[in-house]
Amino acid sequence: MWRSVLAFSALALFGAGLTGCALNKFEQREPWRDQTEQACNAKRLVETGEFITQVKAIEGPGVCGMLQPYRVTRMGGGSVALKQRMTLACPALAEAEAWLADTIQPAAALYFGQPVAEINAGTYACRGRNNQVGAKLSEHSFGNALDIMSFKLADGYVITVKGGWRGTEAEQGFLREVFLGACARFSTVLAPGSNVFHYDHIHVDLARHDPRGLRRICQPLIKFTPQLGGESTARPVARPRPVERLPAPPQAPVDVEEDDPYGVTPLSQATPQNRNAPRAAPSHLARAPVEAPSHARSAPSAYVAAPAPRPRLATTRPLDEPATGFAREPLSLQAPGLSGPIY
Repeated sequence: MWRSVLAFSALALFGAGLTGCALNKFEQREPWRDQTEQACNAKRLVETGEFITQVKAIEGPGVCGMLQPYRVTRMGGGSVALKQRMTLACPALAEAEAWLADTIQPAAALYFGQPVAEINAGTYACRGRNNQVGAKLSEHSFGNALDIMSFKLADGYVITVKGGWRGTEAEQGFLREVFLGACARFSTVLAPGSNVFHYDHIHVDLARHDPRGLRRICQPLIKFTPQLGGESTARPVARPRPVERLPAPPQAPVDVEEDDPYGVTPLSQATPQNRNAPRAAPSHLARAPVEAPSHARSAPSAYVAAPAPRPRLATTRPLDEPATGFAREPLSLQAPGLSGPIY
């Protein structure tokens, strides 16, 4: 009996030691975190109810936690389900609700003619950025960040960030509207193309990147004309405009969130060898059929039966002159469907 108790205690102490080692023991909790949380609660920016409940304060490990956490099971007054329960502090939850109301739902109505019914997102987790030992704490450690992985519409159609960012025209337009709407509300927004760690989700947080909290980070840089007006009303267009694909220019390193909501993807430990490895096939829910380029379709096939042999002519011709019945244009060696950027 005592051996079992001692063994359990040893394991518990060992696990606590691992947790402590995984965090940055020298990091201090900035005063602005508690100040902004207290101000948000004083203004009653979050309304509790059936789907949003206040829970007891989270203290530690280390400097992780929040003064007055909120447990969220549904958003938008109960109209939007959550694939997994969220725990957020008041500032992040208030901005997320406003983002849902003024950007996400209007964009879904514009591009798909129906609302978002479910969101798959990750929130609170006491850990270092990108789950690295000794790294600076993620904003998730303070209930100050969200990772959005996918949206499910009312008819059950799923838009994943990983596939939809380069998916159909409607998926691209919708996700870019959501992305730009987040940039207007959050201080940090990172989407696919910002770095290798955000290839499958949109990260948003309310971190302070300068003492006054005025600096904003919104990556990648995209060239896109929003179809939602300033009052989140759809512009009178016949259909969503095609998205112009423009790769983001190289940028200097900045102190931003580099996290992996799953913590198990091979890309979280990217090396020069596996970083350039071929990508897996995209999801059928997010990709549109790729039509072969016109020059590839017009090229002669290598499997067409050879023409019947012609009688040899007495006249001679230069070697570079094509034979009668053959075009001068050389056979295209480009594989169909690979003319666009691959990343």
